[in-house]
Amino acid sequence: MNTNPVNLAIRFALEIAMLIALACWGWHLSDTWIKYLLAVAFPVLAAILWGVFRIQNDPNPAPVEIPGIIRLLLELALFGIAVWALYDIGFGKLGLTMAIIVIAHYLVSYDRTWVMLRNKPYKGFVK
Repeated sequence: MNTNPVNLAIRFALEIAMLIALACWGWHLSDTWIKYLLAVAFPVLAAILWGVFRIQNDPNPAPVEIPGIIRLLLELALFGIAVWALYDIGFGKLGLTMAIIVIAHYLVSYDRTWVMLRNKPYKGFVK
């Protein structure tokens, strides 16, 4: 189910929403010039973490290969921070909606989630 095009589109939308939420949060954390720095730094840091630390064959060779459980925790932490960020800047209902969609996505992507929990390479990613 993980490679279903609709599921992949939802995952991509969640990743973009996470980056936008982190940028907005950085913007709202300060009234000084630091807000510009935070609005760029938060999503850039999240994108670097997301792109660099991956599991084997997910879907390409990982720049830094990490155990599946660590990758799952990293993804959930980044999505959790984005949900918190939305709540913190006054968009609690939007944050709750995002949290529900993230949970549903991981349940629908049970095959990938299970692979990460078992720390085994997912053969569906190999081309």
